[in-house]
Amino acid sequence: MAWRSALLLDPAASDDTREDWDATFRVVDPDGPVLPLGELSAQRGDGIFESLGVVDGHVQEVGPHLARLARSAELCELPAPNPAQWRAAIARVATEAGSGEYVMKLVLSRGVEQGPTPTAWITLATAPDNFRSRSEGVDVVTLDRGYALDAPAHAPWLQLGAKTLSYGVNMAAIREAQRRGADDAVFVTTDEFVLEAPTASVVLRVGDRFATPSPAAGILHGTTQLSLFSFLEARGFSTAYETVPVTDLTTADAAWLLSSVRLAAPIRSVDGTSVPVDRAFTDELNAYLLSPRD
Repeated sequence: MAWRSALLLDPAASDDTREDWDATFRVVDPDGPVLPLGELSAQRGDGIFESLGVVDGHVQEVGPHLARLARSAELCELPAPNPAQWRAAIARVATEAGSGEYVMKLVLSRGVEQGPTPTAWITLATAPDNFRSRSEGVDVVTLDRGYALDAPAHAPWLQLGAKTLSYGVNMAAIREAQRRGADDAVFVTTDEFVLEAPTASVVLRVGDRFATPSPAAGILHGTTQLSLFSFLEARGFSTAYETVPVTDLTTADAAWLLSSVRLAAPIRSVDGTSVPVDRAFTDELNAYLLSPRD
């Protein structure tokens, strides 16, 4: 990715009566020194983030992403982000996006240790080339996430379901998948139920019915998955959130990984077992996901 823009926000200056939001922003060099060494996002991964797709200058699903940022802040006991301030900052950064695809990242950190306020910033970069994964599909392996399906109910301190900056496990899972000759991983519980991919939601199709693992299992409620379900329902398909056994990954008529930047990547194999890929239908899904969505 190549950086295009970066903007620091001052969360302490957010005020519901404020109109001059530009006064709370500071443009910074994304390649230069910006954050202090005591910043807890770097020290401990203590913060939250959202990644938004930007297509031809249009920032996708701003409302759902800000809602999930607020939910993550609540789970992590961070100050609630001011949606008006963040919307103004997103619009400001979006002016740096031209034609093509970009990724915009929103970050809210606890700030400097024992500091008075959190730290917040937005970056914009060119998106990776996702043509191959969208058109040809991805090979995945299943990896044990290390907890049972009921873990979120009795261990809320794990912050399962929050989109935190602590992505060391997620990145390690992708590296392990690549060591096994695959492109990506799908996390599963110790009692063998599907959760999510390290950076994507999982959606399965059986006939005219589409299903995804329930967010109650402690996974992120995907913004792209939500948008896709609305699209599918409008076309007459049924959708559901449910408990998905691992075996369903290879018995479904089709399956996809969904994320804000990669969009719909069909799964073509699971642990070496081939899975059918409907390329024409996947093209339809991605055509929708590339269209302007609010």
